[in-house]
Amino acid sequence: MPKDAPPNGDAPEPATREGSWARVSGMQAKLHHWAASEPGRRFDDLFNLLHDPATLRVALDRVAGNTGARTRGVDGLRVADVEDDIGSAVFLDDVRTQLKTGVFLPLPVRERKIPKPGGSGKLRALGIPTVADRVVQAALKLVLEPIFEADFRPVSYGFRPKRRAHDAIAEIHLFGTNGYRWVLDADIEACFDTIDHTALMERVRARVSDRRVLALVKGFLKAGLLTELGEERDTPTGTPQGGILSPLLANIALSVLDEHLHRPWRPGGEMSTKYRRGRRRAEELPTWRIVRYADDFVVLVHGTRTDTEAVREEVARVLAPMGLRLSPAKTTVVHMSEGFDFLGFRIQWRRKRGTNKWHVYTFIADRPVRSVKAKIRALTRRNSQLDLGYVLTRLNQMMRGWAAYFRHAVAKHTFAVIAEFAWRRVVTMVRNRHHWQWADVRRWLIGPTGRWLPPAADGIELFNMATVPVTRYRYRSKIPNPWVLPSNA
Repeated sequence: MPKDAPPNGDAPEPATREGSWARVSGMQAKLHHWAASEPGRRFDDLFNLLHDPATLRVALDRVAGNTGARTRGVDGLRVADVEDDIGSAVFLDDVRTQLKTGVFLPLPVRERKIPKPGGSGKLRALGIPTVADRVVQAALKLVLEPIFEADFRPVSYGFRPKRRAHDAIAEIHLFGTNGYRWVLDADIEACFDTIDHTALMERVRARVSDRRVLALVKGFLKAGLLTELGEERDTPTGTPQGGILSPLLANIALSVLDEHLHRPWRPGGEMSTKYRRGRRRAEELPTWRIVRYADDFVVLVHGTRTDTEAVREEVARVLAPMGLRLSPAKTTVVHMSEGFDFLGFRIQWRRKRGTNKWHVYTFIADRPVRSVKAKIRALTRRNSQLDLGYVLTRLNQMMRGWAAYFRHAVAKHTFAVIAEFAWRRVVTMVRNRHHWQWADVRRWLIGPTGRWLPPAADGIELFNMATVPVTRYRYRSKIPNPWVLPSNA
């Protein structure tokens, strides 16, 4: 490492949590700077950064802040158990000692199956690591992410810092408006379960030469699975969903597709300038643009259906060495005028009502609407005896988050429909609970001015989704870099 290398594992532990975060942020900024300035560089002294006390403390903070902190791994421990019964300092010191002495060994993840979104009735398997494994995975991510982020292409948005699903939708909107009307709507079959470990590790080794770090990454891939029936299974392929490190590893694997399809857009490439893209189209050659969010991606094509079918074959060929294949049933070629679903949105090129002008519109897809209604129904069953204040609190949390995600779509009508649906479900639940007639409901909800009031209890009013302002999300051509070196670095 250069003389200004980040702190190593022998550096004293910062006295405060803020000091740990500052030290880790500085370490990440330097790693990212070196990786970006030297594209072929392989990092050979990362293990000391991994078991640095500051790194492990920040890793534990991140694990404790995740929604899965209350879940138990195969050892039966939760984050709260570690903090209350063992003590954070003792726990981290033990993890650090195991790492430094080389005896740390990842344990199998505990399988938990949850319903897939959209009300399809299908289940998705999640892997729940132990708290110690989660902390080490989080530490690995803190060290590895700044390095690989220097190589990731701007066309991927899932599980990357400062990027979100709305950026992907905005990019589709931009290119669809500019003539990219044919769409390869792709689906990778069981992506997280089938990634080839050997191919993935080759891509990790392209940037990392520290054998101890590589051994840890491979150890997590091979840790195995404890099923809900108590059976232990090997994991010869894939990265179990639920692990903190899994999204980063999946992005490393799928970046092979980004690199291949985005190569013509790089400086000097055949699609790198507006003039070159125009010249290709003048020669009746297609141009394309991939937009990826984790394992969900589309390829927008300015050309013909035949050109898009050719891109589909090329995508399949690029994914094959990673052990991945496109789902024949779910991968389709569509024209944007037919519309397609992506990340919960329905994107379609259609005529503006009352005019002859055509635009790309972003609506809310049917599945998220069915899903949010199903959640509202589950909280407002007619025979429910749940406290009304609790029901309203849960409904408000869920509907506010849902509306915040979809408020950049053409959503005003949908918001009004769901608001009315929620109101009727709450009122029907209360009527059944108290055996009320509509006259009783009117006495409850009509105020002194004669206007209807929202259902309320314990000072909590039902959130009216129809009041959420709908705004357009603007495409960001340059997304801020999360790791910027100080000017005196």
